[in-house]
Amino acid sequence: MTETADAREADRALKAKHRTMWALGDYPAVATQVVAGLGPALVEACGVKDGDRVLDVAAGSGNASVPAALAGGDVVACDLTPELLAVGRKEAEARGVVLSWQEADAEALPFGDGAFDTVMSCVGVMFAPHHQTTADELVRVCRPGGTIGLLSWTPEGFIGQMFATMKPYAPPPPPGAQPPPLWGNEAHVRELLGDRVTGVEAHRRALRVDTFGGPEEFREFFKAAYGPTIAVYRNLADDPERTAALDDALAALAAGALRDGAMEWEYLLLTARRAPA
Repeated sequence: MTETADAREADRALKAKHRTMWALGDYPAVATQVVAGLGPALVEACGVKDGDRVLDVAAGSGNASVPAALAGGDVVACDLTPELLAVGRKEAEARGVVLSWQEADAEALPFGDGAFDTVMSCVGVMFAPHHQTTADELVRVCRPGGTIGLLSWTPEGFIGQMFATMKPYAPPPPPGAQPPPLWGNEAHVRELLGDRVTGVEAHRRALRVDTFGGPEEFREFFKAAYGPTIAVYRNLADDPERTAALDDALAALAAGALRDGAMEWEYLLLTARRAPA
């Protein structure tokens, strides 16, 4: 009983840490100024249409939720971080669309079995620490014959490489946590979903990012706005030498990726149908 209670407490502490991390900085600015094209791409791939019941898991500030509602979906946007949902709610109101916003853990979704026609996530569930548990929940809440759509950064792409660059400067991950960019590996996602889905389609695509005038501008924006980057720098707060080394490493990464003022950030777009019960 003690081991079970300890595990539950450790999980609560981990989720609280994640919630706090994603509230740091200004992720909605990342969503609107840098990666705005990802949500509509996922909604289109999922084929969201008028009247579809849609669940956007780890929705953040609604990068995919709002486009799904604009396509006619009856959308629930859920996320672990209520601060992001509050921004999304205002954005939806400004754009004249109505959807539901609900705080929820991707690893324990508070919805019934088969409750949605489409279950999707745009660079969201990839950050849940326990991949199989998360995949099980995505499948569970999707109706048989419904669509599961996932858009995730690849390990080999720019953001995957950014996480690899930051890893030596970050605290060690908790036991059992898996690296987020694994969701950008098709074989890994196919294994997570298993024979519970059919008709898997997976494509590697690239998002063109021309937001930044140079490597340092990219680095400073992510240091100020992106929760995971902010958290790593806070881990180095008392070590100016390592802080400077990470500064140099991130700038070098961006410099190597910039071509004529733009970068190409690779992602995996995967859709599947939940198999009949």
